[in-house]
Amino acid sequence: MPEITSSDGVRLNYLESGDPHGRPVVLVAGFKAPATSWNPQLAALEGAGYRVIALDRRGHGASAVGPDGAHTMDSHGADIGEVIAALGLADATVVGQSMGGNSIWALLAAGRVNGIRDVVIVDQTPKMLNTHDWPYGFYGYDESNADTYFASGIPDPGRHSVASKGPVRVARLLRATDLKAARAGFTTAELELLGDHAKRDWRPAIAASPVPALFVAGRESEIWPCEHAAAAAALNAAATSTVIDKAGHATNIEQPKAFNEVLRNWLARRPAAA
Repeated sequence: MPEITSSDGVRLNYLESGDPHGRPVVLVAGFKAPATSWNPQLAALEGAGYRVIALDRRGHGASAVGPDGAHTMDSHGADIGEVIAALGLADATVVGQSMGGNSIWALLAAGRVNGIRDVVIVDQTPKMLNTHDWPYGFYGYDESNADTYFASGIPDPGRHSVASKGPVRVARLLRATDLKAARAGFTTAELELLGDHAKRDWRPAIAASPVPALFVAGRESEIWPCEHAAAAAALNAAATSTVIDKAGHATNIEQPKAFNEVLRNWLARRPAAA
């Protein structure tokens, strides 16, 4: 497997496919999800002539966990930038699903935009905590339980159950899921990362971003209102949003055909960076 070593010594695995001379698309998966969760997108991107790089974030998939104290959104964002730099990527579209999306904002908030043409965020609100000025956070998470809600894992808000998805969508989710990791519970490193993720607010990073962004939401997201995508896009004049019907939080997996069409259209319409 191809890999690089981060500046703090963490081995980062990535998967590469498609045209090695094509414009790069970097795929960053969500919490506890491996790079292979992007398999439903590979054929569409490879067929369109793109160079596809799917990253296993530290502590995910085949990548190493990293040292104590390195389980933060900032370190995950830095890893994306280091992969882009190590591979010499230019004019890349970076696509992040769930926590992978906010890892991209961590990278951009640090001012590291080299090699990035635009970004696509898949069903990830920029602020998990619900407040008077942001009602698009994780269901049930507010200032009354800000320090405890994610202490032992990810709560189930009780919306859009797995059974409600139907057999086709469930089968797609099962094919894309790392069942061993899902059944293993949460490590100390994962809980540290989840806690940091839950308390961050990336709205200023979105507002200040110099690169265009597309926010994609699943209409039936289990964990927050789909209106988060439009609200996030409203923060930056170079951003836009769309909602995919009959899709939950794993939007790209549950409705791959619809998502792939949205992604291909975005990739085709954006001019190269000046």
